[in-house]
Amino acid sequence: MTTPDVAALYRRHLSSGRAGLAQFTGGHLETDSLGARVHASGHEYLDCGGYGVFLLGHRHPVVTSAVIEQIGRNPMATRLLLEPTAAVAAQALAAVTPAGLDRVHFVNSGAEAVEAAIKFARAQGRTTLVSAVNGYHGKTTGALSLTARAVYQQPFRPLLPDVQHVPYGDASAIADFLAAHRDRACVVLEPVQGEGGVVLPPPGYLREVSRLCTEHGALFVLDEVQTGLGRLGTWWGADREDVVPDVLLVGKNLSGGVIPVAAAVTTDKIYAPFDHDPLLHTSTFAASPVAMAAATATIAVIEEEGLVGRARDLGEHLLVNLRSIAEREAPHLGLVIRGAGLLIGVETPTAHLAGDLVLELMSQRVLVNHSLNAGTVLRLTPPAVLTEADLDWLFTAFVVALKAVGARHRGTAAALERTS
Repeated sequence: MTTPDVAALYRRHLSSGRAGLAQFTGGHLETDSLGARVHASGHEYLDCGGYGVFLLGHRHPVVTSAVIEQIGRNPMATRLLLEPTAAVAAQALAAVTPAGLDRVHFVNSGAEAVEAAIKFARAQGRTTLVSAVNGYHGKTTGALSLTARAVYQQPFRPLLPDVQHVPYGDASAIADFLAAHRDRACVVLEPVQGEGGVVLPPPGYLREVSRLCTEHGALFVLDEVQTGLGRLGTWWGADREDVVPDVLLVGKNLSGGVIPVAAAVTTDKIYAPFDHDPLLHTSTFAASPVAMAAATATIAVIEEEGLVGRARDLGEHLLVNLRSIAEREAPHLGLVIRGAGLLIGVETPTAHLAGDLVLELMSQRVLVNHSLNAGTVLRLTPPAVLTEADLDWLFTAFVVALKAVGARHRGTAAALERTS
């Protein structure tokens, strides 16, 4: 099919806004992918985006083979009988989560994992929720109540009651809230805010929040849908401060970039109501055999190929080089480049400049993402399987893009300096 044909189908049956956005970014049709490369309309792109899904790259052979083999045997389960791939996947995931988090509830998406966590909390009597300003936890109704962004919430209000938002990184704000809601609260945080613009909390923040939750009888949910399974250069963001949440949310990377799958992992105590009644919270497609095959294979690949350490080392290399390029090629733009592992943010002075830089990188055939809750920040979430050739491509593209954007925005940067 041609681009106009596909765009017409999008406008008729999917989203005219999505069709318009695609036209704005070139209107190319994504057709195939492998490793860090994506092909669209005859062009090859380096994928440093994908919203954090492709830590293993595209179509990793181990994950793909596991899924194909499972499709050939039993792709969907009856749900009346015990199904072994779910048991094996749960064992594999529990083996790499922090100690004590042994109960796995598989779902199909990160937002569903958040919904499960909200139910876990309510079953424990924790009916008051608190999350962070600019946090992102999904767009289903419960998850959207935690996603502190008016532009997404406004059309769907009223949302869940008894939800508060506090500044991210401010443990004292959490302390004040929990003191006023003793034994009734559930705290939901990201170890690093991804859609919020790759915001890293101050050292000790997660550890202090964990302590406060224990002190005030609150439940602590750590949303690692984007950050978990090696993205930050550690297995979990929780590992950065040696904390163990009550509930750990997993997604994106668990798919291996092949089949959507997510999970909420918790303790025996918190899972008890769901353990006793297996019909209390269910989903027809959750824990499908093909998704379970993908999850098990993904965890094995991360372990066997050392991708956690690879993400840490690559991330450090990227930060050093991207910062050096920015300082050399366009210091007047005042870019701030930060991150952990392979979650990297490039903060620009204006949203217009950020969008311009995204488009320039696309013109150099490098895919990156904007940040849904931070319009001035573009994000790089590249695979941990980048080669030297991939790195050369990325750095060269960044040089060319910064030169072009820097030349166009000299006046903008100067105006910002005068008003600062």
